[in-house]
Amino acid sequence: MSGSAKIQSATKVVYQGEPGSYSHLAARETLPHCEAVAAPTFEDAFAAIRAGEADLGLIPIENSLHGRITDIHHLLPDAPLYILGEHFHRVRHQLLGVKGATLRGLKTVVSQEPALGQVRKIIAELGLKRQLWADTAGAARHVAEEKDPTLAAVASKLAAEIHGLDILKADVEDADHNVTRFLVMSAEPDDADNTGAPVITSFIFRVRNVPAALYKALGGFATNGVNMTKLESYQLGGSFQATQFYADITGHPEERNVRLALEELQFFTSSLKVLGVYPAHPFRLKDGNV
Repeated sequence: MSGSAKIQSATKVVYQGEPGSYSHLAARETLPHCEAVAAPTFEDAFAAIRAGEADLGLIPIENSLHGRITDIHHLLPDAPLYILGEHFHRVRHQLLGVKGATLRGLKTVVSQEPALGQVRKIIAELGLKRQLWADTAGAARHVAEEKDPTLAAVASKLAAEIHGLDILKADVEDADHNVTRFLVMSAEPDDADNTGAPVITSFIFRVRNVPAALYKALGGFATNGVNMTKLESYQLGGSFQATQFYADITGHPEERNVRLALEELQFFTSSLKVLGVYPAHPFRLKDGNV
């Protein structure tokens, strides 16, 4: 992955989940020069970055089928972390079994609820009973520990390698557009230079308590021709009147139109925090989002 000097010099990246999870696979894919270390929760992953136990974190923020990762959006505002880059990971589900297991001999499939929901065709085709597990990598570990040839897991190719399982059927997902977007995060900012290359600027803001504040705050992006690719809202402290927003735009704050749009936004906000300015991932170019 090309990007900032901090990314290039990093030696350790933390991800949330068990070894063999899709986050682990994405970490190896995105940052192959780094040692990938697991953290049980997102809070633990954030804490490891802040404490300097890991140089970077690879954190999922949204999935094309399931939308935003809610926990992350609630952690970002209070976490003194910054975005250095992004990665889009194509999720490919594998049907895994112990050595000697066959498709015909399977009776039960175990995995996380979203994963099972994404492989309905193969479950129906084989007439399998569903068993829920907390995560995909944990499901693969469970199958390896049980040594039951009638039990299969839906998990990653990396989970098969780690737990010594066979891939009984590859790429069993129903849809080929299952993509998770990850953020590369650090305890210190390292914004991309304004070179004319496509960049994303991410920020969090709260609007002032005045009529039509959000409409007025966002108007500057339209009038200045700045493309906003993401806007998420969520309530603060259980209140239905205090709302915070997370946004991604294309463009660098040093570009005149982006600078003017952000200045207009700031006029109507009570707080504004830029989380990072970083290179747009090539997936966006293919998808026409920049």
